[in-house]
Amino acid sequence: MTPRKIIRRSLSANSANWGQSLPPLLRRLYAARGVESDAELAYTLQHLASPFDLRGIDRAVELIADAIEKQQKILILGDFDADGATSTTVAMLGLQMMGARYLDFRVPSRFSDGYGLTAGIIDRLEADDAVPDLLITVDNGIAANEGVDAARRLGIRVVVTDHHLPGETLPAADAIVNPNQNGCPFLSKNAAGVGVMFYVLTALRRYLSEQGKFEGKGPNLGCLLDLVALGTVADVVPLDQNNRIFVEQGLRRIRKGEARPGILALLDVAGRDHTRISATDLGFVVGPRLNAAGRLDDMSVGIACLLADNPDEARRLAVELDHMNRERRTIETGMKEQAQELLASLSLDQAGLPWGLALFDADWHQGVIGILAARIREQTHRPVIAFAPDEGGEMLKGSARSIPGLHIRDVLAAVAARHPGLLHKFGGHAMAAGMTISAADFQTFADAFDVVVRESITEEALEAVITTDGPLAADELTLDTALVLRRSGPWGQHFPEPSFDGEFDVISQRIVGERHLKLVLKSRSGGDVIDGIAFNTGAEVSDFTLTGARVVYKPDANTFRGRTQLQLLIDYIEPA
Repeated sequence: MTPRKIIRRSLSANSANWGQSLPPLLRRLYAARGVESDAELAYTLQHLASPFDLRGIDRAVELIADAIEKQQKILILGDFDADGATSTTVAMLGLQMMGARYLDFRVPSRFSDGYGLTAGIIDRLEADDAVPDLLITVDNGIAANEGVDAARRLGIRVVVTDHHLPGETLPAADAIVNPNQNGCPFLSKNAAGVGVMFYVLTALRRYLSEQGKFEGKGPNLGCLLDLVALGTVADVVPLDQNNRIFVEQGLRRIRKGEARPGILALLDVAGRDHTRISATDLGFVVGPRLNAAGRLDDMSVGIACLLADNPDEARRLAVELDHMNRERRTIETGMKEQAQELLASLSLDQAGLPWGLALFDADWHQGVIGILAARIREQTHRPVIAFAPDEGGEMLKGSARSIPGLHIRDVLAAVAARHPGLLHKFGGHAMAAGMTISAADFQTFADAFDVVVRESITEEALEAVITTDGPLAADELTLDTALVLRRSGPWGQHFPEPSFDGEFDVISQRIVGERHLKLVLKSRSGGDVIDGIAFNTGAEVSDFTLTGARVVYKPDANTFRGRTQLQLLIDYIEPA
């Protein structure tokens, strides 16, 4: 494993009068994550932020209600990632529940359309005689100025629902709902696209109820929360309290077997027991299989899986998505090997690498460059952009992954301001972004990117660091602790799953499955002998039985042949 500096979060509990009923370990973990009141740990739906704080939601609801009342054609324009797929599914199911009848969806092709609502998509709708009366974007649209203009020239009304950061000029849509647009007072700026669409539906239900369209309050939108949870976790948005409520409520439905057949099928093909899943399973098991469709083929397959009411059909589509994910892994492995060779060809050690690293290979696959950028970022500990050619080869599409403390979209905006015309388009978040440049401009862009990154961070930001919650006492290294931590989530981005570090004697070690390190450990602070496993270490590792080991780990409840016992999932290991 790459050597890392281990730092510890502050574990001193806040002196305020909260968390008195919690175990001491949980109280200090929550305090280290900024929790300051019991209310922040209340994950009931009544603690969700109000949808009516979202700027533009009243107008959006009026437009959608009018289209439903007049039985007009409504088209959902989605995106080709898991957030886009869940957003599209939530919109389709929710609007059907509200009475929409002439309802359809489209998802742009990653390869031929690019991201979001474009003028080309509108042209094809016109050519196909499929022009809707109302178009609703989900998880996109805030940068679709040309696409919205093209739609409105055909008389299409446009409602944009999005969560990405806006540019200087907003599209001329009939309504925009985005918590990150200027002047929006909504507290949860971290909502995923699926969360924004869910909020639009809750406001629409109230509006229609007040108009006397339902008996009582209207349809139960709680049945969509498994989808909201999946999209929120898979999009890696920060888990503020609002998002933790969404995720926890969705997980509860999944554990009870009340999820969409497609989600249950995706868990099943991955060998996961839906009654015991955590947010981690949504992010690392379900999300990648769903994303594989948009990366390699057509996200419509993923959406069809989520929309399927028949368990057999859902299972068939889940198996297809699982096969796509296996193919994606194979492609990714080959691209990573090429990237390693490319890095080696630079003849630079780690200190000599650019601070902002831009990589390109003509053979790379557009659908996997985001994952590749993330893998190289983990290895080099610096922001990375991986580029692949478009179908014509004259343009390059890039996917960026950043490091803590560097807002990658702001970096791209600075590059664009200094070099007009260099970036044809770009957009994204603090930690991830996408862009398009001319193939001939790659080196110019790479140099400009490195310059802005160097101006934006200090050298310390490039240091390989792993952050832990410190050691566990011998009496805390138990199966009960692992079970408590599993139940006490949801954990995720900006509310990280607890991890701990400590020194252990290594009783024995061996390689299993050709690349995973299996150990038998005993804490130097005392306690029982414990199993541990470090995945993907490769076959060549140090003999820790001679030195002992300093380990960064997560306690896990491992069930094998009907028996559940404590196992340490090892994220990092070095000689003690």
